[in-house]
Amino acid sequence: MGKVDSLRATLRSLPRDGWAGYLTDHSDLPGPRGNIELGQAFAEEADEAQVDEVLGTGEEFLTFCGVIGLGRLLSEDGAREDLVRRLHRHAGDQRWRVREGVAMALQRLGDADPARLHALVLRWANDSDPLVQRAAAAGICEPRLLADPEAAAVAVEVCRAATESLAGLPRDVRREPGVRVLRQGLGYCWSVAVAADPGPGLAAFEALESRAEADPDLAWIVRENRRKKRLARLL
Repeated sequence: MGKVDSLRATLRSLPRDGWAGYLTDHSDLPGPRGNIELGQAFAEEADEAQVDEVLGTGEEFLTFCGVIGLGRLLSEDGAREDLVRRLHRHAGDQRWRVREGVAMALQRLGDADPARLHALVLRWANDSDPLVQRAAAAGICEPRLLADPEAAAVAVEVCRAATESLAGLPRDVRREPGVRVLRQGLGYCWSVAVAADPGPGLAAFEALESRAEADPDLAWIVRENRRKKRLARLL
């Protein structure tokens, strides 16, 4: 039995009104790594009322767990725009663990319904909030979701659109925290997208490289991606 399955069994053995306390007590926070597997276990076992309960606390780890739970609910019914709106709101959270929960939630949707994920991330890639753009890139740029050329093309387009948005911002705005988070995400997402389908991916990356010399932020994105082994061996 894997860790997630073991934690799912533990949650099922507890009174349901005791789950939030268990999550808090076993979050592994403060610390360098939260208990990601516990968040995944909660998402698998929780009903919608429990997801709402932990999100309502506003506490960081509980919110992380609840956001992943939103992803599971959305994977079961991708037409629920109310869930999409809630994830969109959490994508702009200032806490990085919550934002990672959103990316994991999007990936759950992608496992269940790739077409719905593609439509969603293409929309979010053109959002006005750089943190939402970053969520789109982090959500789609997961190797297991990029097994076919269509999915890889979506990932490249999301990276391209988010990069264009960043490049269009004034230099002083680029120092804002949300924009820096977007740049950091693009510093690895491009390599994932390109490696999934190198032919068209490399062409898009080379087009980015051709502009990078005149823009220090684009140059940083190119440099960081070139350092990733998955891209370096292609180049």
